[in-house]
Amino acid sequence: MSKPKKPEHREILRRTEAFFQIIVLTLEFYGTWFHYYSRRHFPNYDTMGKLLMMLVYAILLVFVFYLCDCFQFGHLKFSDIFVSQTISVLMVNFITYFQLSLISNRLIAVYPLFVLTLIDMAFCFLLSYFYTFLYHKLYSPRNMVMIYGNENAVSLKFKMDRRDDKYAVNTLISIDEDTDYIKSVIDKHDAVIINDVPAEKRNDILKYCFGNNIRTYVVPKISDIITRSAHDITLFDTPLMLVRTGGLSPMQKLIKRLFDILLSFIALIIASPVMLIIAIAIKAEDGGPVFYKQERVTKDGRTFRIIKFRSMIVNAEAEGISVPATGHDPRITRIGSLIRMTRLDELPQLINIFIGNMSVVGPRPERVEHVEKYTAEIPEFTYRHKVKGGLTGYAQIFGKYNTTAYDKLRLDLMYIENYSLLLDIKLIVMTLRIMLKKESTEGFEVQEDIERWKKELRQSRSAEQTHDRKHGTDNAGAREGGSDGENNEV
Repeated sequence: MSKPKKPEHREILRRTEAFFQIIVLTLEFYGTWFHYYSRRHFPNYDTMGKLLMMLVYAILLVFVFYLCDCFQFGHLKFSDIFVSQTISVLMVNFITYFQLSLISNRLIAVYPLFVLTLIDMAFCFLLSYFYTFLYHKLYSPRNMVMIYGNENAVSLKFKMDRRDDKYAVNTLISIDEDTDYIKSVIDKHDAVIINDVPAEKRNDILKYCFGNNIRTYVVPKISDIITRSAHDITLFDTPLMLVRTGGLSPMQKLIKRLFDILLSFIALIIASPVMLIIAIAIKAEDGGPVFYKQERVTKDGRTFRIIKFRSMIVNAEAEGISVPATGHDPRITRIGSLIRMTRLDELPQLINIFIGNMSVVGPRPERVEHVEKYTAEIPEFTYRHKVKGGLTGYAQIFGKYNTTAYDKLRLDLMYIENYSLLLDIKLIVMTLRIMLKKESTEGFEVQEDIERWKKELRQSRSAEQTHDRKHGTDNAGAREGGSDGENNEV
């Protein structure tokens, strides 16, 4: 495997690609504006006015494209890049249409901008495909070693193996191995993943990698996420980190609430015809109730009743026992399958957002019994309740149906500790990107593979320990005898 090129080279390539794409899209807009709108609606615009119009469009493109992660070539899949760019183009041209209408003091023709949008989408498709191809042609996946603290680390390797175009985790090694041996294995790889390792040993490995310029990925613990949002303070010659523990500030709460009211009100108006059609379809299919209501937990542990379109048969949980839905669950109705796939079953929750029980963005509100169970296992699970539950959020976007409670907690804390209005907008746009993606509703199907990998890892460790005992040597001694760590590779 070839040595990856330096990270700064990748950044230069991405910036060059982004600059070229923005220039071309802006020129496409100028052509449409000059041939269709300029003479009819803006006859008095001189050269400076035309340049200003192009500049405004280019700035809007840059802002929306970066907000939607449209230039993450190689980091995101081609499909994610294209969908993000399509959403961004639609947003920019939608805003531009009303901008031009306001300037001309009347509604202008839609057709030219509609054609421009189709051309933009075709151009984005070709460019995204070419850029993604070019990135993977120039940069091979890094040769990586994962240092793990327990066998649950195998689940992360499984996830990374599904992106074999970006990651190549070729070696797994336990933190229980000899420190010198671990360092010798690290030296043979391009990057290191530190996963669930005790703090003292993790710090030693991190410092070693930092000192030797080895790229390092660290799976964060809860304390890591909390301290990341700390404010830097210098007291004379001593640096301090101030960690605020009260959740959002009063001003942030006010801004978030006003944003929730405005967005949910507009969304309810726009979605009301779709909601009516769904309600009629659910009622017509089996004659059962249209809505599904359930007690959930939100800010400060307060409970409320969520409202969703019913997607399962009546009395799907007749015994009161929660049974997670699988990919081909017979309890899911035909209409339910469609609205679950497109997330349309969540639309009635806009009512809860408008009246203040929920927020547009925030941790997913969990069932009361789930909160009690997770809190007994992970006392820090209540940290999620520093903000209101949300319709979408980090855990909803990046998680699967079988994402562990601990991973949900870490994702939600990342949102809480880094909250901003801009982040809320970004997560809403990302939600549009994943609405039709199968990946977010999958998860249970791969669990058997993960358990199989864990079993193989235990067997490998057991065989190695038996070998060491039989030959009367410890791990370090066996390594020094000439092994390159083949027994630890999975």
